[in-house]
Amino acid sequence: MSFQDLLRDTLATLWAHKRRTMLTMFGIAWGIISITVMVAAGEGLGVGIQKNQETFGKDVMIVFAGRTSMQAGGTRSGRRVRWGEDDYVQVVKEAPACKYVMPELGNDVQVHSLFNSGTIPTVGSLPPFTEIRSIAVAQGRFYNEEDNAEARNVAFLGSDAKKKQLFAEREAIGQTISMNGIPYTVIGVMKSKEQNSSYDGADVRKVFVPFNSMRRDFPNKPPAVEHTVDRLLVAPWSLETHLDCVRQIRRSLGRLHNFDPRDKEAAGIWDTVKKREANRMIIVGMEVFMGAVGVATLFLGGLGVMNVMLVSVRERTREIGVRKALGATRESILRQFFLETIIVVALSGGTGLLLSYGFCTLVNLLPMPPFFAGLLASWKLGALSIFLLGLIAVLSALYPANRAASVDPIEALRFEAGG
Repeated sequence: MSFQDLLRDTLATLWAHKRRTMLTMFGIAWGIISITVMVAAGEGLGVGIQKNQETFGKDVMIVFAGRTSMQAGGTRSGRRVRWGEDDYVQVVKEAPACKYVMPELGNDVQVHSLFNSGTIPTVGSLPPFTEIRSIAVAQGRFYNEEDNAEARNVAFLGSDAKKKQLFAEREAIGQTISMNGIPYTVIGVMKSKEQNSSYDGADVRKVFVPFNSMRRDFPNKPPAVEHTVDRLLVAPWSLETHLDCVRQIRRSLGRLHNFDPRDKEAAGIWDTVKKREANRMIIVGMEVFMGAVGVATLFLGGLGVMNVMLVSVRERTREIGVRKALGATRESILRQFFLETIIVVALSGGTGLLLSYGFCTLVNLLPMPPFFAGLLASWKLGALSIFLLGLIAVLSALYPANRAASVDPIEALRFEAGG
C-alpha cells in the first residue's frame, strides 16, 4: 500500500469514527491548554515579583549605623556608631568584593520654584546611585562625576516632586529652584516608577543632588552629628561575591569605628540580595508547583487519550482480522494506527497550543495587578507538551494494535464476534 493510499484510508477511518476522534482530540487539546496556561501563570508571577523588587534597587545592600552590642577594643557595648562622610573612600579600598560602596545623606529641604514650594526629602550620593537604585531618566540627565567633584548646584527631580509639587505640567529642565535659600539648577527629571519598598520614602517624591553639594549645603545637624551620613549603599560584583562583600564591609567598618565585625547591631544591613535569593526560592517553588499541577493535568489528559485509543483498537479487532485475512502485513496495520495517532495528535496539539497562546495574549491585554507580569507562555513548553501527549497516544495505540495484529486472523474475527 502506497503512502497516499494509506493516508486516504486513515482519513476515511477517522471521519467514520468522528465522535471517537473528537474525544481523543479534546483530551490532547485540553492537556496542552492546561499545562501551558498553568506554567505561564507561574512564570508571569515569578517575573512580576522580580521586576517589582528591582524597582527599589538591584542587588543593593543598605548599611545603617546602630549601637554596639559587643565589647571591642576596651569600649563598652551600647555605644552609638555613626558613619563618617569619607568612610566610603577607605572601605572601597578594603572591600574588593564590592562593586560599589557609596555614602547617602538625606534631609528634608525647603524647596521653592516660581510656581510652588514645599518641604521635600533631598538625597545626596554619587552618580552610580542611579544604577543600584533603579533611577531612570525621563528628561535631561542625572548628575555626573564632574558635578560631584565640583559640588555644582544642580538638582535632579523625582517625577512626583516635579509634577505634583514644583512645576506641574510646565517645563522644569534649566529652571532655577531655591533649596533652603540656595539656588539650584534643574538638570533632569526622573521617570515615574512603582516602588514596592523603601527606607526613607518613595524616590519619585525626592530631589537628588551631588553628594559633595549635599554635605556642603544640607549636612546633618546638630553639630554633634556633623560630617556623618545616614547610610552606606553597597553592591557586590555578583551573587557569588555577595558574602565576601558583606564580610569585608563589616571588617572595614569595624576597624574604622572600633567595633567587633561580628556585631550585627553596630552595622545593620538591609540586604536585598538575600531577599532576592529568598524570593527566588519562593518563585522556583511556585513554578515547580504550577508545573507539577500542569503535568498532572497533562497525564490525566493522556490517560483519557489512552482509554479512547484502547476502545478504538478493541472496536477494530474485526477490521484487523479481515485485513490480515486479505493479506495485509503486520507492519502495514501498525503503520496505519501510527499515522492515525500522529494526525490526531498534530491537529489537536496544534489547536490546543493556538488556543492557549491566544488566551494568554488576550489576558495580557488586561491591566495586570502588582507582582504579576501576565501569562508568559513558552513555545518550548508547548512543543514539549505535544511531544509527551503524542508519545502517550502513540504508545497507547501501538501496544494494543501490536497485540491485535499479532493474533491469527480467525481468532481476531472470533474475538470480535464474541465481544
